[in-house]
Amino acid sequence: MDGAEIKEIVKEKYGQAALRGKSGSCCGTADATGSSCDPITSNLYDAAQMQQVPGEALEASLGCGNPTALAKLNPGEVVLDLGSGGGIDVLLSAKRVGPAGKAYGLDMTDEMLALANENKRKAGADNVEFLKGEIEHIPLPDNSVDVIISNCVINLSADKDRVLREAFRVLRPGGRLAVSDVVTRGEMDAQIRQNILLWVGCVAGALEEGEYRDKLESAGFEQVEIEPTRIYRVADAREFLSEKGLDVDAMAPQVDGKFMSAFVRATKSKSAKTTEACCPPACCH
Repeated sequence: MDGAEIKEIVKEKYGQAALRGKSGSCCGTADATGSSCDPITSNLYDAAQMQQVPGEALEASLGCGNPTALAKLNPGEVVLDLGSGGGIDVLLSAKRVGPAGKAYGLDMTDEMLALANENKRKAGADNVEFLKGEIEHIPLPDNSVDVIISNCVINLSADKDRVLREAFRVLRPGGRLAVSDVVTRGEMDAQIRQNILLWVGCVAGALEEGEYRDKLESAGFEQVEIEPTRIYRVADAREFLSEKGLDVDAMAPQVDGKFMSAFVRATKSKSAKTTEACCPPACCH
């Protein structure tokens, strides 16, 4: 699939999730045969966090991690969530940065933006703003954000280099990237990789962890860390893979321990200078 096809698939799946109002990965909580993706998306938020946001924000969560639990957020900071969906991570971040701070959410799906703005209203969050746009073209000016978070969205982009360059551009010198994402570890059979990633995230775009690190450094980031937070086992995907006609037991040695959710950290040097031009003035805030 080319980039345009991937983008349309993601928009369709996330639009369906917003309207459905049920949790699950972008492949949905369950398909017509009852296959579940819950091992990826379940139990990401603790009881205290769940009480801080409208239930609809939690139910529409399509993430595979909890960047708000792992990212360091300080009062007064500006936070941007790439691919903000129903807004759960934006709303949680807004509480941590406080009234003097600001939390932006960026999403390209109309249905998700409508849901997110309704959740913002229910939460009474005055320091939140949801923007329509693509993570490859962030509609914010250079050096305007302190922290970028994202919950398993970067892996869905067909142009991850562009996403990371844009993230670097909008971060202030000294700013931090703190995202949850799906990554792979080591080499494996191409067909197996494709099928596992279809299960994990609908679009088989997860990077190998070494490649992820290289792309972050190429974009200008420093102090790159990739910390696995949830490792997926072949048993979790047994039903899905069996429906694809695959011998699950035979492929297990190539799968276990090689697919995971990870927390990815990186920083923009305090002396860094942004060289890439900002988006057109009409779209910048």
